[in-house]
Amino acid sequence: MALFGRVTFFKSAAVPEDLPPSAGEIAFAGRSNSGKSSAINALIGRRVAFVSKTPGRTQLINFFALDGERFLVDLPGYGYARVPAATRAPWEKTLGGYLQTRSALRGLVLVMDVRHPLTELDRRMICWFRVTGKPVHALLTKADKLSRAGALKVLRDVRRELASVAPGSSAQLFSSLKKSGIDEAEAVLGGWLGVERREPVHAVRTGKSLTAG
Repeated sequence: MALFGRVTFFKSAAVPEDLPPSAGEIAFAGRSNSGKSSAINALIGRRVAFVSKTPGRTQLINFFALDGERFLVDLPGYGYARVPAATRAPWEKTLGGYLQTRSALRGLVLVMDVRHPLTELDRRMICWFRVTGKPVHALLTKADKLSRAGALKVLRDVRRELASVAPGSSAQLFSSLKKSGIDEAEAVLGGWLGVERREPVHAVRTGKSLTAG
């Protein structure tokens, strides 16, 4: 069974008062339409997080329970211009407070489309979050959209920049469509939460690693 195979939806939070007690959690952040919800669903092994064709739809902090006291957390997407400022401002305030003050937060998964990585908003998120001293893991989604050589070049470039702006951060390629990169992500996130898979870890379930080379 996948590491997060038993994860279920727990609750949504609109304001800090709605956040549940937690022994440990990992937050997923990314630009709208980066493939964040699809990546969460791929890690869980079924559709739990809502995947919308309308970027900017997720406006709540959504908690998915691993075992009742540890969570995967889907944060609102950022950078979608059509969301009215009056609507966007309250989520940004809640999101900022959550990321900088949530003691149960073990690390941030920054989800980026491999074809458009490290936008200005992504860089701002990394520089802003690094003051917490908690780790960042970049998930470069939609890796199947590039050639292997092209994807690996992007990965090297992202790792190089992360090393300079957020030492200790990590990055990998990921494809929800091809189910590649899941085991690598599980190894990182399981380490943050202190849980392990019950079966041997392979680099990629398809048999080839997108991150080798």
